[in-house]
Amino acid sequence: MYGGCIPNFQVICQGGGHMGSQDDYIMKELQNTDWPKSEYETTSPITLEECTKSCLQDCLCVLVTFSGNSCWKKKLPLTNGRRDKGVNGTSIIKLMKNNEFLISFPNQKDHETLVIIISVLLGFSVLVILMLVGAIYFGFSYNRKKIKSSRTKNHVVDNILRNFTFEELVEATRNFSDELGRGSFSIVYKGTTKMTSVAVKKLDKLFQDNDKEFQTEVNVIGQTHHRNLVRLLGYCNEGQHRILVYEFMSNGTLASFLFTPLKSNWRQRVDIANGIARGLVYLHEECCTQIIHCDIKPQNILLDDLCNARISDFGLAKLLLINQSHTETGIRGTKGYVAPDWFRSSPITTKVDTYSFGVVLLEIICCRRNVEKELVDEEKGILTDWAYDCYKTRRLDILLENDDEAINNIKTFEKFVMIAIWCIHEDPSLRPTMKKVLLMLEGIVEVSIPPNPYLYGSTG
Repeated sequence: MYGGCIPNFQVICQGGGHMGSQDDYIMKELQNTDWPKSEYETTSPITLEECTKSCLQDCLCVLVTFSGNSCWKKKLPLTNGRRDKGVNGTSIIKLMKNNEFLISFPNQKDHETLVIIISVLLGFSVLVILMLVGAIYFGFSYNRKKIKSSRTKNHVVDNILRNFTFEELVEATRNFSDELGRGSFSIVYKGTTKMTSVAVKKLDKLFQDNDKEFQTEVNVIGQTHHRNLVRLLGYCNEGQHRILVYEFMSNGTLASFLFTPLKSNWRQRVDIANGIARGLVYLHEECCTQIIHCDIKPQNILLDDLCNARISDFGLAKLLLINQSHTETGIRGTKGYVAPDWFRSSPITTKVDTYSFGVVLLEIICCRRNVEKELVDEEKGILTDWAYDCYKTRRLDILLENDDEAINNIKTFEKFVMIAIWCIHEDPSLRPTMKKVLLMLEGIVEVSIPPNPYLYGSTG
């Protein structure tokens, strides 16, 4: 099937992108069937039961494909569907209860459908037996490995990440000679290990007195696997050296992509915004331990070979000293992207990342920095204030300076401005979760008119 498939029922979503009532839906298996072009998230390792349950609870998910111990979530529209004995995996589709269901392929006869249904039932029975046997076997193997690994010094990390010696990293980076960039607490160098390019981040101002705590936090980062996150490959915890080794991103930072005299491709910018949102949803809701990034900005978004957005420096907040800061107020984050929550007695939650994402979203669609001190027109100096004033006065066209592609997509541009205004609201309780932000960006949840984001009135 090469056309886009849509359901004949309405999926009801609640806040955060969760299903309205899971009891109204069932998950149905389709053997040897796949839609290879529609996945938006991959999880591994995972069981078939966990994979199915994850889709049932996810408003965005309409189908999952399970193979081996990997789960691919898929969303609408489903395209390029095919059924073939050569398909290695099982697809499970979300359906409304009491809803007639039939997938028809060209030139398919009724008796073939009957054979398929019987095969599915038999296959499911065999699969359940194999899963039970496998669970017993792997459970036993896991306990043996756990006991064995507990006898080693760095067992928390070593099974997942490579533990580099400082001498190895000196050689890999040619004595730290090729600098890629630097921040307030680190310098990043390009290196090569076994013919693979890597980014080597030398950290300073860390709590170097607690090796166990450092290794535990690095392990949390190492267990994250998502296509919109930069992957941590290894670390060095030797003497006074605290170094992280990441995969190398060839296209540099989002800042270097956006802030140039020529406007970047509109479609690429939309894809980058969606990618950042997906990465934050994973950090906030889906990885092994909830991670609040605390410093979302274009310099911390890297672009891979295909210009896909990859969030970097996630999880580093816990590795910094308590009083270490990028700002003058002793808080974590970068001026211009910091949520007002940090300045009040409000608890710090994932909503601080939502605020920073709103600022970055405006930068992406307008191709300019949030704070431009050199502008003659002070009204345009702070992008968040200027964008809201333009939205309020229905003059969004002013934001689109020499951007023909954005002008041709004015409806999407307006929607993104509205989403950004919701994100930058000073009251964190009114900001959406990143899951809801993603659903709004992708058009699955309607974007309502945002309120004034300033508690004490607009600055305009």
